[in-house]
Amino acid sequence: MTRKLPPLNALPAFEAAARHLNFSRAADELNVTHGAVSRAVKHLEDQLGVQLFERATRSVRLTPVGEPYARAVREVLDQLSVATHTATSRLSGSTLNVSTSDGFAGKWLVPRLYRFHRAHADIDVRVSTTGKLTNFRGDGIDVAIRYGSGEYPGLTSEFLTGEEVFPVCSPRLLEGPHPLKKPEDLRHHTLIRDGYRIDWAAWLASAGVEGVDPNSGLTFDSATFAVESAVQGEGVVLGRTMLVSADLATGRLVRPFDHALKAVSSFYLVYPPEAIRQRKVKAFRDWLLSEIEPG
Repeated sequence: MTRKLPPLNALPAFEAAARHLNFSRAADELNVTHGAVSRAVKHLEDQLGVQLFERATRSVRLTPVGEPYARAVREVLDQLSVATHTATSRLSGSTLNVSTSDGFAGKWLVPRLYRFHRAHADIDVRVSTTGKLTNFRGDGIDVAIRYGSGEYPGLTSEFLTGEEVFPVCSPRLLEGPHPLKKPEDLRHHTLIRDGYRIDWAAWLASAGVEGVDPNSGLTFDSATFAVESAVQGEGVVLGRTMLVSADLATGRLVRPFDHALKAVSSFYLVYPPEAIRQRKVKAFRDWLLSEIEPG
């Protein structure tokens, strides 16, 4: 039977543009240019002989023909993604590809992964650290652990945990010529930053502390390095609950003050809706939730 098919290489661009209703965001997701998405969609429309989008100066919307076609294309791509995962799993063994941030991987996930491997020895785990949003199809990622609002269009997003932000330091800084007893004592110590959105300026203001320069001290791109610097007694870092809980439990870090800020963002487990059908994804999801629930 001869199938009448559209230009297949144009479908991912059309599906992403239809989901976002924005060619630029579709281009970012697919790691291509805005022009490439626009040309792919135009080529698809030309081949079908129908208009799929109504284009305005700063917006696009699906036509009455384009809307049901987008749903059908999304369903086909999802089914193809599942089939591809199933087919290639024989080649990759059963490898679970996880994307998350450097800090979450180094300070929370990796120290616990041995328990997942002990329970699921047949599933290999590959951890990729990046702060960028994941292109699941293009990057070969199965699940992502992301810090944000939880709003990821077209993806399943499961809440993991919220956070508080508070100063932490080595126990050594509670002693010496300038022991940390009250927030005002921070003027005698080095402040450590990791580029997190709640910075020292916000924490100091909320604690009513004046006379401390929030921009002085050490800055790291990596949250893991920033926390380790505090462990070594180099200064005081703004710790986040998930990233310093283990070091607080072992006594490598202490909280010199009780004052904390509630973080606006939270941690979420993110994956394509169809991915949960895979045993490795379901196993990792269930294990992750069980690890977080006890706190």
